[in-house]
Amino acid sequence: MLSPAEILFVATIAAFAALAAVYWLGRAQRNHTPPDVFVEEPLAMLFDDGILHHATATALRRFALMPGAHLWDDLRDTLRDRFPDFPDHPATGEAGRVTLRADENDDLHEVEISWRGSLCWVTCIDRRPPGGAVTDHGTAALRRAVESTPHACWQTNRRGQVTWHNAAYESLFKDIHRRKPRRDDHLFDPKEGSDNRRVALTGAGRAASAWFDVTAQEYDDVIIHHATSIDALVEAEEAQRRFVQTLAKTFAHLPIGLAIFNRDEQLVLFNPALLDLSGLPAEFLSARPNLLSFFDQLRENRRMPEPKNYENWRQEIAELVLAAADGRYHETWSLEDGRTYSVQGRPHPDGATVFLFEDISAEVSLTRNFRAELELTQHLLDRVEDCIAVFSPSGTLTYCNSAYRALWHQNPDTAFADISIADCVALWRRGATTDLTWSNLLNLPDAGRHRSSEAGTITMTDGQRLSCVSEPIASGATMVKFRRLDKVCAPTT
Repeated sequence: MLSPAEILFVATIAAFAALAAVYWLGRAQRNHTPPDVFVEEPLAMLFDDGILHHATATALRRFALMPGAHLWDDLRDTLRDRFPDFPDHPATGEAGRVTLRADENDDLHEVEISWRGSLCWVTCIDRRPPGGAVTDHGTAALRRAVESTPHACWQTNRRGQVTWHNAAYESLFKDIHRRKPRRDDHLFDPKEGSDNRRVALTGAGRAASAWFDVTAQEYDDVIIHHATSIDALVEAEEAQRRFVQTLAKTFAHLPIGLAIFNRDEQLVLFNPALLDLSGLPAEFLSARPNLLSFFDQLRENRRMPEPKNYENWRQEIAELVLAAADGRYHETWSLEDGRTYSVQGRPHPDGATVFLFEDISAEVSLTRNFRAELELTQHLLDRVEDCIAVFSPSGTLTYCNSAYRALWHQNPDTAFADISIADCVALWRRGATTDLTWSNLLNLPDAGRHRSSEAGTITMTDGQRLSCVSEPIASGATMVKFRRLDKVCAPTT
């Protein structure tokens, strides 16, 4: 019989053993999850004479099938893009088995087909390594992002076949062709290696062309394509083109030459008058030359002054453009053939610059002739001995000859302010011992059309006697003439 001490020892050992067993069993349960927890149900389907007879819940959900309602053709249409060798009809007869691999090298899925008699089993097998299931979450997120993108994406192999496409591609294909896309169908003409191209699509579902910016990029053995809708951009460009055409028609009848350069200093708009004034061919201007080439051709055509220093030519053009951008450029060009151009440079919206070329040869010639005639008339009047002064309709002294300036010591050209008729009458009264009423002259600013002549005689403080006559002349002006009476003067008309 065991002693109490031995019984206590055995009980203690048993208790420790029980605690150790519980500890290790709990740890094993935590570290070894049952293998069937994360194992998905296989994608398996059973066909009988080509009609779906049974399938796992996962297969029904993945392929949207229903037993008794779907055929072999429905599964074939779903899998043929990834498995081109998928048979058109299920095999029958003696028992057999075949395994199909995916068309793409990086696709590690397989389809196993086995049959016996009229029954045919189809099983989709995932050959990815065990860790691949973990990465499915990231792949699913990428797949959702690609499927939800609003622009079309698709993938082609080296044979030009469409091996994958997103929902936007399929929707666009249906919109154009009124059916679902197939493997050998192409929404856009395939052009391998092209970086960017602009493509217009027309179809039964669209009243107008749809424009897309199509890109292609090679990755290993596949080519990824993207098509982005640019209808808004094309419409904006067309609106801008129509606006430019409207401007061109508006400026077509202007006699002033117009040249508009964009922010890149390229010619974007010109009118027909510029062809005549610049002497540049239409082909050159239509090629959209830059600003330096434009002015260089003007120099070659002798339609601008020759630069004094050819080494500083580019610097002069740069300063010209800078002044035009600030609206400070306005020069008169005297050409070798005698013509004169007025050239202005002004800033334009969006960093553009506009240059205006105007032939002012007739105006300059008229001004020169008028100035010459005026100088001749003034010289002739200075030769007349009568003292002549001319007043404007408002009563301001505008002209007097040398005899008047010598007599009265008054010159409107050197005065700081306008000399009025009242100032002149006050001067005449101070220089004469006898006075006239000068009523007509003093009322000249208010007389308007009702002007009249006035004549009289005055005696100067030095004893000279002068006849004074005021009479209206052309353009509302009034002439006052003083003539010495103590000597014979040449008659005036």
